[in-house]
Amino acid sequence: MLRDDASLWWDGAAHVVDLAPRTWDRFKELFYVKYFPADVRGLLTREFMSLRQGDLTLAEFIRKFDRGCHFVPLIDRYAAKKLRYFMDGLRPTLRRDVMLMRPVSYDKATACAFQAVQVLRDIDFVVQRRGQQTQSSSQPQKKQFTGNVSEA
Repeated sequence: MLRDDASLWWDGAAHVVDLAPRTWDRFKELFYVKYFPADVRGLLTREFMSLRQGDLTLAEFIRKFDRGCHFVPLIDRYAAKKLRYFMDGLRPTLRRDVMLMRPVSYDKATACAFQAVQVLRDIDFVVQRRGQQTQSSSQPQKKQFTGNVSEA
């Protein structure tokens, strides 16, 4: 569903451009020529090829990865390459955890990554709770003063 400028462009393109082969690939070709000139596509391709998760959340990384795949059809079309580039872009600790689950596809790898993130959150929560418990048990218990001189 096209909106705003893209809808106007498509209405005009339908009258001017030969749309005889009405395929998705033909539409994308025309759309990219209009909205993503070659230099912009080149820049987006380079950004994608160097994409790393870094400080991005997993959801942000996946969003950028999916967007970048549109501009690198050699990766998007080959499942093994797409999986490898995704895995290579993950943070090392997350990559290790996902690799242990042995995903066989990009979709499976993203699901495994979300599972791994949840496990890491659970571990952090437990460690923080233990730290709080250790901290409170290592502090000497103070007696409350009730006003009785013999307790002081």
